[in-house]
Amino acid sequence: MQNWIGLLPAFPLAGFVLLVLSRGRMSKTAASFIGAGSVGLAFVLAVLISIEFLNSGAQSFSKTLWVWMQVGELDTGFSFYLDGLTLVMILIISGVGFLIHLYSTGFMADDPDFARFFSYMNLFVASMLVLVLADNLILLYLGWEGVGLCSYLLIGFWYQNPANGYAARKAFVVTRVGDTSMAIGLFLLFSQLGSLNIQEILVLAPSQWSTGSGMAVAASALLLGGAVGKSAQLPLQTWLPDAMAGPTPISALIHAATMVTAGVYLIARTHVLFELAPSVQLLVAFVGLATLLMAGFTAMMQRDIKRILAYSTISQIGYMFLALGVGAWSAAVFHLMTHAFFKALLFLAAGTVILSLHHEHDIFKMGAMRRRLPVSFWCFIVGSAALTALPFTSGFYSKDAILLAALAHPTYGMLLWVGGVLGAFMTALYSFRLVFVVFFGSSHYAAHEAAPHDDHAAVVENTSPAMFFPLLILAGLSLFGGLISVPVDAVFAQSGVHEEAHVSQFLHTLMILIPILGVMISWLLYGSVPYEKAGAHLRQRLVQSPLGGWLNRFWFSGWGMDKLYQTLLVQAFLMLAHINRKDVIDIAFNGTAFVARFANSALVLTQTGNMRWYAISLVAGLVIVIGLGVFR
Repeated sequence: MQNWIGLLPAFPLAGFVLLVLSRGRMSKTAASFIGAGSVGLAFVLAVLISIEFLNSGAQSFSKTLWVWMQVGELDTGFSFYLDGLTLVMILIISGVGFLIHLYSTGFMADDPDFARFFSYMNLFVASMLVLVLADNLILLYLGWEGVGLCSYLLIGFWYQNPANGYAARKAFVVTRVGDTSMAIGLFLLFSQLGSLNIQEILVLAPSQWSTGSGMAVAASALLLGGAVGKSAQLPLQTWLPDAMAGPTPISALIHAATMVTAGVYLIARTHVLFELAPSVQLLVAFVGLATLLMAGFTAMMQRDIKRILAYSTISQIGYMFLALGVGAWSAAVFHLMTHAFFKALLFLAAGTVILSLHHEHDIFKMGAMRRRLPVSFWCFIVGSAALTALPFTSGFYSKDAILLAALAHPTYGMLLWVGGVLGAFMTALYSFRLVFVVFFGSSHYAAHEAAPHDDHAAVVENTSPAMFFPLLILAGLSLFGGLISVPVDAVFAQSGVHEEAHVSQFLHTLMILIPILGVMISWLLYGSVPYEKAGAHLRQRLVQSPLGGWLNRFWFSGWGMDKLYQTLLVQAFLMLAHINRKDVIDIAFNGTAFVARFANSALVLTQTGNMRWYAISLVAGLVIVIGLGVFR
């Protein structure tokens, strides 16, 4: 089965080609079968390959399909590499991706561009599979740019709304900043090591660079630039909340199974380079810590159900970066897997709520939905519990491993641990704020606008099998996914298995109780019966105070990052464009054209039609040429 590894991206890629060639004329049934079925076939094949690989006892497997580039010293094949890390990624991408595709057949059933939607989704999955299977950085970069293109197409899927087109362009431009950094890093690696094969680089780099050398620092820093762009970490995180402009299944696919995990995968795959640059690896940890705290405070202020989940993704990716930065490679991959389960569950459950409430996104226009939307309610309870890392959920085991690893850092352990625990507290606050506001309290949804005679008739939960089955599977994985063992220790064996800190029972109990405390405070503010009066009164007092009002606006705006970039970059660029509206560069080319036109005008004056003048000119020219020859 391992020899069939090339079929993994080929199945969704073939689905993309068939859907594109149909030019929208294909029936929705056929488009559903091809769109979801192609990813389902990829998942079945991934499972079979995984079983054979694990039973064989091999640590890696490589297969070259064909030679792609052969120029000078560059000899790059279209080659795939399989090890424990790749195994985890292909199962997540194809498995969770299939569930999202299946859910989409119900969610997008009424959309006229049904086939176009699935063509983009299939290409997205194919690109991500190429990215994680690649055995060289050029092929990885092909998949990297492929998911960037697909994110643009999917975020702006409903392009009739200009705001969606703006969000798509923003995602494309912001991630291009990181992609440029990564491309420069690839040039540097090839110029210094003479290879872009990932496994060769991981062997050559330690033999040619000493720990802390300038080249190691530069190469890892450039790769980090690419990772923060694709994984929406500081300072390139601003594109992800606006990416919620796309349909909800797209948000689930971007956040859970593809794209935002690409940066985490890149750092984990090239971990040896970061170990050669301890300062950059520590920077990874602090980038993750700062991002998870920033996103946590911002999520507390949001009203849009999908933007809350978007900021939670930014925060959870921050935890993965924190783990990578302290060398807890396995813990980072473990949290990547559990996060895929509960974040896909939360987004798909949010899509059911949005669809049931006629595309309402404001959580404060919902309320009391737990009886009207029972499936969505219980899915949100399970997903939020895992996101909060409550005991015995999948998120508990992975986040617990990250916090213990952070505490074990020899220099900044306590600082990283305190920041991570504070982030866990904020996660509990905003996660259950979302649950309590949407599903408890009194209803604020204007159902009478859709059904004048029955306020309850307008709110109908879609529990079709296509949408219900993925939610059920993901809920089970969100609860019990923490019991799955990720086979990645052999991948990071040369770095040594990271040891967790041996903490006191008090600190470990504190790690468990702080998220629970966050849930309790969230219940008092938003979930209890009198919250609408007492909680609203308290929030009003806080917002009306000068400091509270400023913090509310500051956090709601995402810490002013968009305004900062708008002022420093966008407006500055527009001002320069206005000053240079005549294009200074064109002056030289316009000057050449002017000289040519002037010379042409001068020659036109000599065309008099007088034969005597032509004869005199011819003789004079001949005399000059002969004279020059004699003179020489």
